[in-house]
Amino acid sequence: MNSAKPFLKWAGGKTQLIPAIEKALHEDFQHKEFTYIEPFVGSGAILFWMLNNFPKLKHALINDINADLIITYQAVASKPKELISVLKQLQNEYHELNENEEEKKLYYYAKRELFNTRKENKTIRAALFIFLNRTCFNGLYRVNSNNFFNVPMGGYNKPTICDKENILAVSEALKRVEILNGDFENTLEHAAKNSFFYFDPPYKPLSETSSFNSYAKDSFNDDEQIRLRDFCRKISALGHKWILSNSDVKGKNINDNFFDEIYEDYNIIRVEAKRMINANATKRGKLTELLITNQTNSQDYVRAI
Repeated sequence: MNSAKPFLKWAGGKTQLIPAIEKALHEDFQHKEFTYIEPFVGSGAILFWMLNNFPKLKHALINDINADLIITYQAVASKPKELISVLKQLQNEYHELNENEEEKKLYYYAKRELFNTRKENKTIRAALFIFLNRTCFNGLYRVNSNNFFNVPMGGYNKPTICDKENILAVSEALKRVEILNGDFENTLEHAAKNSFFYFDPPYKPLSETSSFNSYAKDSFNDDEQIRLRDFCRKISALGHKWILSNSDVKGKNINDNFFDEIYEDYNIIRVEAKRMINANATKRGKLTELLITNQTNSQDYVRAI
């Protein structure tokens, strides 16, 4: 069976952070059964890596506030063949317009408008979500205050919209996964005795013009970042292990100690990452991101880098 991998393109996807996360993980997860919990699942890069590489992972739970995203996960999990059928049709229709840019635009924006009605059945809504994700600018998910998806069409030639083999592999992998839609704090009631949480919240913007926090109609502001820190304290007190990723605002502004201060009781690891999303190609490049954890063995990793 093919190993499941993310079926969505995703702004800020965490594939490039996997080596650093692996180094920061406590070795117990290779030897003891555990539950994996991801309260902000996004494209699930860490989820699928964990499912593929940790045989002691006996149960997983994913959650996201984005109802459209969760409906898509549920459709992949429960109705993969029906979803594939709709995606094939969308892919064929879109590729047939490849020589006519104006007709492609009309098709894209018509499907975006249909998606924003949210009146179709859940399988079609999921297919439209995947179609827009594969054809929009940089796989960005952004909504306005009315919860309307508003990302423009990307400049791709013949994007893969229907990846049949991977959707089937993901559907099989998701049999081990419970899927929730709600606030991140609600995941705690599903934690077992030995649970590991990975948090990938909407990142704190590095500047006023770099914010992609319109991921949901209600922004994830500094108060929400602090509420998440309080939740991390709570699960630490209950004996659960966790790793959290976020932007390194101090790398942009040496005087910005926001995360260094609110997570001063935990291990803060700075790792190199690539900035992939910027309309100006000259502003894409390397930067540092944060991995923050309550795992004590990560101190050795901090010294090593």
